[in-house]
Amino acid sequence: MLKTLRQIASIGIVSEPPPQPDEDLRIRDSLQAHIRAVLGRALCIRHIDAGSCNGCELEIHALNNPLYNLEGLGIRFVASPRHADLLLVTGPVSKHMEVALRRTYEATPDPKLVVALGDCGCTGGIFGENYASCGRVSNVLPVDVAVPGCPPSPTRILAGILTAISSAPAARAAPGEPP
Repeated sequence: MLKTLRQIASIGIVSEPPPQPDEDLRIRDSLQAHIRAVLGRALCIRHIDAGSCNGCELEIHALNNPLYNLEGLGIRFVASPRHADLLLVTGPVSKHMEVALRRTYEATPDPKLVVALGDCGCTGGIFGENYASCGRVSNVLPVDVAVPGCPPSPTRILAGILTAISSAPAARAAPGEPP
């Protein structure tokens, strides 16, 4: 035992050098800082299905899995438009959803962003404008970012959300609120 202790004392602690900082953590930190600068808190998204086939919804649900980890980026989905900063609209706007979509937009506090998702949300898709459909989302609401695809991949959806945030001007904090 004494021999082992002498050997440890003569050699010292031998270990590998610490790993370099992960670049993804820097990107995540800068993204969270930008979201806080624009909104003052985490980005809250309200998803609205205005008449889609649910293909886009499956890809949106994939954003919450551990691979994409939307919550880890400081982005989360909320149930009420009153808590939302961004509306994520899928599908062509059916005539029955037009009023509900407008009310949801009006209930969302400023600054609000709108992302049209999928070919149907961007162009009206195969439905276009007809007796039952208003067509694309921009026919009903002002759209900040359009994400084409049928359905778009979760990576493209995330890129569209981040594009909407990066194009938004930084919000001014109200007196007494942290920036």
